[in-house]
Amino acid sequence: MKYLYLLQQAIIWVITVYWLYQLVVSLCSLIKLKDKPLIINKEHKFMAIIPAHNEEAVVGNLVESLKAQDYPADKLDIYVIADNCTDDTARIAKESGAIVLKRFDETKKTKGYALNWFLKQKIEENADYDAFCVFDADNIVDKNFIKNMNKKLCQGEEIVQGYRDIKNPKDSWVSSGYAIFYWMMHRFYHLARYNLGLSALLNGTGFMVKFDLVKPNGWQTITLTEDIEFSLMNIIDGRKVGWSTDAIVYDEQPITFSQSWSQRSRWTVGHIQCMKHYTTDLAKGVAEYKTLMNFDGLLYMFGIPMMIITLLLLVINFILYSGGEMAKIDLIWSFAKYGISTFITPILISVIIMKLDKRDVKSMWFGILCYPLFMGSWILINLKCLINPNTKWEKINHVRSIKIREVA
Repeated sequence: MKYLYLLQQAIIWVITVYWLYQLVVSLCSLIKLKDKPLIINKEHKFMAIIPAHNEEAVVGNLVESLKAQDYPADKLDIYVIADNCTDDTARIAKESGAIVLKRFDETKKTKGYALNWFLKQKIEENADYDAFCVFDADNIVDKNFIKNMNKKLCQGEEIVQGYRDIKNPKDSWVSSGYAIFYWMMHRFYHLARYNLGLSALLNGTGFMVKFDLVKPNGWQTITLTEDIEFSLMNIIDGRKVGWSTDAIVYDEQPITFSQSWSQRSRWTVGHIQCMKHYTTDLAKGVAEYKTLMNFDGLLYMFGIPMMIITLLLLVINFILYSGGEMAKIDLIWSFAKYGISTFITPILISVIIMKLDKRDVKSMWFGILCYPLFMGSWILINLKCLINPNTKWEKINHVRSIKIREVA
């Protein structure tokens, strides 16, 4: 029991230090810094890239919002990759004003493969673009998105994640859970790290990359989470991902728990794949560059391991109690602390986030109360994916045909 007690104390210290670090970093989101100066004053030429698989219900609205950008039309080309489509995605996208390329490959279906297929063509053409922005077909884009990304490019940023807001936050408790989760990540993760000079992470859609960064090899990702993987690849090389609160894209989220389970399972498997492929290189990056940015990127990989360690601590506490080495009140308190952090704290954080962002708390009350269920279910998803990971990509159907004027 002596060694088990020592292990318990070590785990407590690891968990405490890890979450204390996250708390301190998160508080830096409350600091308002001066905007970066412009290094160059130029209207850059952009590609808007939209990988789309059977998205006829929504792709037209996205193209329409991109055509309405407050940015010179001759500096923005809109490309839709009709990826293994069997519906009218290509026709609708073309009629809406996009340049459409059709791709058919039954063995390589993820967004990463579609981006690589497209970008390699543009690299071979020596296309005269300065940067590209990637969107999911269900998105709609604020009219100032490209203008604000151009500003970031003029400030010297090479990779920038935009603000991923939600089209349908009140459709169900599930979509509300997604909304609160993203609002929390935007402020307490991305903005906090941007304020500290650390690296944000790409978030799946609504991001910008300087075209030169993918030359000559294209978009070389291999996992189910190409966004996180690309972020980690750049952090390893000492390059950070920037953040723009003002470049806003609206995203449709699943409304049923089964869809959410499928999507978040894919994210978790992708995270596990990134742990496998990049943790060692991230550690080498810390040794090579010796920066907090690289260390912070390495810590991102520890999310799932920290969950496992926390559950292990609860098991150890129960064993110590069964062996008479721990009082009943201490055992109850250890489980109570876990329950409070998992099911009570998320409600408080939800309210704080919405107050800070000046959002209507009352209209989201049901989603706020259900948010602990949304976050708690992620524990089951993580455990399931660790035991039986499914690397097959499964499509999430998008059906909410919402135009930009309805949400902006």
